[in-house]
Amino acid sequence: MSTILLIVFLLVTLALIGVILVQRSEGGGLGIGSSQGMGNFMGGRGTANLLTRTTAILGTIFFVMALALALLHRGTSQQSRSILDAAPPPAATAPAVPALPAVPTN
Repeated sequence: MSTILLIVFLLVTLALIGVILVQRSEGGGLGIGSSQGMGNFMGGRGTANLLTRTTAILGTIFFVMALALALLHRGTSQQSRSILDAAPPPAATAPAVPALPAVPTN
C-alpha cells in the first residue's frame, strides 16, 4: 500500500513541478508561458486560470499525501534512524611505519 502511495506521490510531485515551471511569472520570466511563439494557442487569461487552479489542486493533493505517508509510517521503525544517535565508527589504526636503518656517522 505504501509503495503505491509513494509512486503516486512521486507522480504528483513531478506534475506539480511541471505546472509551476510552465506558469508565467509576474515579470515575464523566461517567456515560457507567453503566446508569442505558440500562435495564440490558449489565451493568456484562460491559461493563467487553468494553471493556477491546477497548481492549487496538485498542491493540496501533495500535502494530503505527504501527511498520509507520514502517518502511515509513524512508529514503524524500531531503531533510531537519527545520525545524532548513531554510534561513532570504530577508530581505524594507522599502519605501522617501518623503522629506518641507522646511518653510520663518520
